[in-house]
Amino acid sequence: MTTPLLVALFGECMIELQGEAFGTMRQTFGGDTLNTAVYLARSGAPLGVRATYATGLGDDRYSDEMLRRWELENVGVELVRRLPGRVPGLYTISVDERGERTFTYWRDSAAVRSYFDVPDTPLEQAADRLDALYFSGISLAILRPAARERLFETARRVRSRGGRVVFDNNYRPRLWSDVASARSAYEQALALAHIALVTLDDEQLLHGDASLDLSRARSLAAPCDEVVIKQGAGPVLVRSQGHAPFEVPAVRVDRVVDTTAAGDSFAGAYLAARLSGSEAAAAAAAGARLAAQVIQHRGAIIAPELLRP
Repeated sequence: MTTPLLVALFGECMIELQGEAFGTMRQTFGGDTLNTAVYLARSGAPLGVRATYATGLGDDRYSDEMLRRWELENVGVELVRRLPGRVPGLYTISVDERGERTFTYWRDSAAVRSYFDVPDTPLEQAADRLDALYFSGISLAILRPAARERLFETARRVRSRGGRVVFDNNYRPRLWSDVASARSAYEQALALAHIALVTLDDEQLLHGDASLDLSRARSLAAPCDEVVIKQGAGPVLVRSQGHAPFEVPAVRVDRVVDTTAAGDSFAGAYLAARLSGSEAAAAAAAGARLAAQVIQHRGAIIAPELLRP
């Protein structure tokens, strides 16, 4: 039997409360990299790609339940650090009639922020057996500079032995002390990445570009082998090494219910296809198909039975 390709995803998963303020709220969990891990696990299982999640959790019952549910999704948990006395972060989400989201966060003391507060973490110990490492702009933002450098060093180790590094530019200004620090960290991440997954609006916000055309041009010029630019309802723009940029149409959706995890689900399907050998165009089409299904339902992680083959 062929050994599955092993992809580690580092980041933060939080407790999610869905609903209206002071009304009934539904408990679940979510976070950009965890959402991607779940959709990568689902898409990658038949393709020989395995997802494992690296994060910090507490020793509380919410952390216990997160781990149980991740394992039910076939997301590995061997790289998770449990920190006694700590808890996950928390956020609330409300969705308007157009499916657009509003978030409120409580995450400053989340356990994941202390993931690298030991000499050697499970992620670093696993670096030499990873086929790919995935992290996002949010992954970088929640770490102190010294911990961020250790994540970068882990990425260098993965690269040095032929593994792939994937960076998703998810940018949340409130998580950064200043924009200069964010830009510097993104520059380092892009220099390490083989594949950059770029949300165009976030690129514009990070650099304060006067137009999306400027943001698009900068993204296409990134020093990565492959750049995948997500443009909302517009076509996905892909630039692979040695090839001219090309577009892959988005899948038309009659009614958008919730745009949460649109980019995360795209990333999961794209990486499952790409890492298993599909061409970039086919991988982008797979990502677009999955994202179109996800945004027709509420929540970041929709039930597997709601997904069509």
